[in-house]
Amino acid sequence: MRDVHRFESRSEDPGKGTVLAAWERFVRGDDQVPNVRPLVAISWYRCRDQYRVDPHLTEVPVAVAALDHTPEHDAVFAELGFRAASVAQEVCNLSGVVTITDATGRILAEWGDQATLAKAADFSMAPWFCWSECSVGTNGMGTALETHGPALIRGAEHWCQAFHNWAGEGAAVRDVVTKEPIAVLNISCWRSRLPASAGSWLANAVTKTQGTLKMRARGSGAELVAAFTQARARSSAELAALDTAGKVVIADETPSVLMGVPASTPAVDPTLRWKPGLPELIGAVRYASRQAAHNPDWVGSTQIFTHLADEPTSISIRPVVSFGRLIGNLVSFGVSDGAPLPQWDGSAHATTQPRRVVAMRDNRLVLLRLAEVSLAESEGNDVWLSTDQGRLRAAYAGLDKFDEELGDAGFLRVHRRYVVNVNRIREIERGVKGELSLVMDDRTNTMVPVSRRNAPAVRRALDI
Repeated sequence: MRDVHRFESRSEDPGKGTVLAAWERFVRGDDQVPNVRPLVAISWYRCRDQYRVDPHLTEVPVAVAALDHTPEHDAVFAELGFRAASVAQEVCNLSGVVTITDATGRILAEWGDQATLAKAADFSMAPWFCWSECSVGTNGMGTALETHGPALIRGAEHWCQAFHNWAGEGAAVRDVVTKEPIAVLNISCWRSRLPASAGSWLANAVTKTQGTLKMRARGSGAELVAAFTQARARSSAELAALDTAGKVVIADETPSVLMGVPASTPAVDPTLRWKPGLPELIGAVRYASRQAAHNPDWVGSTQIFTHLADEPTSISIRPVVSFGRLIGNLVSFGVSDGAPLPQWDGSAHATTQPRRVVAMRDNRLVLLRLAEVSLAESEGNDVWLSTDQGRLRAAYAGLDKFDEELGDAGFLRVHRRYVVNVNRIREIERGVKGELSLVMDDRTNTMVPVSRRNAPAVRRALDI
């Protein structure tokens, strides 16, 4: 069905002058960002200090190479294309352009009237040019790839001065299992604000597209459980089925104890799967997934350490492919079949983890060492950090992203609302029914509840 929306033009952003002044100071090295939205301030930080994008860049780079897209990704592009085409005429009437990019920020297709498309082409807002943040700084398409939810970037909020006359809003479609971006749907306007309804239309289009992905992910979970059941009938080895993100869908008794997850409890829905408390295992499974993408018959083996044994445990990893698509891996414990995996180097892996957590205090960015953060608490879409410098709002839009990026750096999900720094746990309290609570080593000795679902992982992490 055609998306029915009425886009109405709006006047230019009244805060343009104050944002421009903040941008001018920030590009000179000042961390104060008065009157700048947190989404934009954090993006500026990435562009200046992490990606080192020249704010006076005038040329958008051509995409380096085409990626191999899966049939599922191609279906996402097609569905977004249908939705973009359905509102293209209304966007044209506002001198706007609708674009779709892939996960690298490469524009795949665009819609607009000829005059608007010509203006966009002058700025390389055209197919095969790359609009990722690491290429051209803060912009609707690139920033949507870095955040969850619609990313609205107006005027001087763009990192590169050459794009200050544009306003753009993008929203990313993400893989519901790995949370990695697949595509971005974006609307941009020249020298005018975006229509008020653009954000809701983008969010609706992304939600409908991801709804299809969720149904497929649940189907893949059921297929993994079936593959697990069939493998158990053929082998006496202790087994676990993990999805492509390294989360547990179902496991036998021994693997469940080693991984700190419930035994023999299927988690078909991707939102209910368990993250194993073994970083080496997650790394090995993700490596196996990359190998299987090129060779579906690949089988590998390695050894991983657990807290329950002084000696490493052998595992064998076998990809599970359905209709040419990788849906997960079967892991056999105590088995050494397959090609040896490269030696997992914990120290090398740690260097890829964030060395700092970025937070906001009023109009200033605060860069925190990991050891300074005691816990992260979710309040709606915001994440608040208990730190040695007080309670600060994190740059992360949701606790899941915080958990994903710091899960291998000493932080542990203990509740749907809490992620804690394991090294900052001071005391453990047991309730009358065996429930656990953690007393944190922060200014107020915050007490954090442990959910029943997360209790096994907590016990394993703390050796209790």
